Amino acid sequence: MKLPVIPTIVVALAIAAMIGLGVWQLDRRAEKEAAIARYAGASTLPVMAFPRPPVGDEHLFRRATAMCLSVVGWSEQAGRAENGLKGWRHIAECRTGVEALTVRFDMGVGSTPGITPVWKGGEVTGTITHAPDSTPLLASLARKRGPRPLMLVAEKPAPGLAASARPDPSSVPNNHLAYAVQWFLFAAAAAVIYILALRWREKRHAPGDAPASSPDPTPPQS
Repeated sequence: MKLPVIPTIVVALAIAAMIGLGVWQLDRRAEKEAAIARYAGASTLPVMAFPRPPVGDEHLFRRATAMCLSVVGWSEQAGRAENGLKGWRHIAECRTGVEALTVRFDMGVGSTPGITPVWKGGEVTGTITHAPDSTPLLASLARKRGPRPLMLVAEKPAPGLAASARPDPSSVPNNHLAYAVQWFLFAAAAAVIYILALRWREKRHAPGDAPASSPDPTPPQS
């Protein structure tokens, strides 16, 4: 079988890229497993001051304290309380110092949307997690994302609310093995499809059998 040069090179490069992505996902799996193990041990560490600025994945799932000097706004998101109640979690955006920097606090879950909790600020102790991100998926893919901001999930809720469920390291997804298998299957499928295409092409261009010669109908001369 004679291989066409340019198509073969293109397919080989595509297969190599897919295999490379699969290997990369396996490496990411090991990194994620190490991160989850680190997160699981974070709750046993001493309470820390909430980081300023509020970024840094190394702080995730740590217990921390922060001071809300004044609430500058509220937002709502669907959420779940520690007692299993599903509703709307109320997130306060607070000033924490003289600078313009603000920090978000998850102050608990309520069953009714659209309410403004009666909470003006104060010292908050809770668990660090990522703040909600409203960036559309396509926009996040189009540009390089910076570090995700952190938020403090309060252990003591605002009046009239139930404490939000504490962030759990076991909820952190680790799907990298499945992604790796997908890329390896894509590479195998591409190889099989290309081989079948080459065989079909060779069969189509193969010379057919020569037609059998018919007998001469002219009788012999006497």
